[in-house]
Amino acid sequence: MTRGNDIMWADIKAIYRNAGRFALAFPLLFLIPVLVEMAQHVVEIQAGMYLNEAGAKAAEGDPVRLWFGFAKTLAIGLPSYWFVRYLLLGDAARAVRIEWPAIGLWLVVFALSAIQAWWSLFGPDLLAPLGLGGPIVDAGTGIVLQVAMIYLTVWTVAWALGNARIGPVRSVAIMNGSFWYALGLFVAGFVPLMIPHYGLAILAVVWAPSGLDWALMIADSLVVGFLALTIAGSSALAARRAARRKGVDLTPARLSAKEAAPA
Repeated sequence: MTRGNDIMWADIKAIYRNAGRFALAFPLLFLIPVLVEMAQHVVEIQAGMYLNEAGAKAAEGDPVRLWFGFAKTLAIGLPSYWFVRYLLLGDAARAVRIEWPAIGLWLVVFALSAIQAWWSLFGPDLLAPLGLGGPIVDAGTGIVLQVAMIYLTVWTVAWALGNARIGPVRSVAIMNGSFWYALGLFVAGFVPLMIPHYGLAILAVVWAPSGLDWALMIADSLVVGFLALTIAGSSALAARRAARRKGVDLTPARLSAKEAAPA
């Protein structure tokens, strides 16, 4: 393996190892997305989504389910404030505090993410009046958004730490040259847990007897809880790697180098 691969593998292991430690140390924070995901599953079970494929298709567009899906998206993003700080500040007690200006800066990022999530579910299609649509256009739009999110990673992470000196424009400059490393971390933090996430739902629909649906959905909710952490962890370590390459400190100026320890 090359040095770059060694570093990435070490970061991937750090993401999952620290996700487990965080879940054990701060179970109430870990359970935020777990409980919201389970609430959505309650709605889905009551709507007959896991009875069979026909039930799944019928319940897919249920308005109540969609609103719970939106709430789940927000809940997945909530632990990012604490977990990013847990990974990068080197002080678990401080990481879970509500600190100013970090919480205010992070809330701006969270609000923008919430608006984007709401628009994707309930907002009008801005490309439709131009005659643009279909799966190819949707896929292209998704790729553009994902690329933009990667280049803005340093900004979102720095603001969770309380560092207002790094904004979107500077984030793009810092991430320049680290795109593929960040993409690799995001894939590693996302795909391994998305496989059981979708797999458990498929099992519930096409194979498992109804009596097992609750057990499968509880397991899935726990998977989503860890997914919330690994997504945030991927952003944190991708930003740290990019910042180190450019000689940039992600932490606020008032923090000493001793306080800002690596994960």
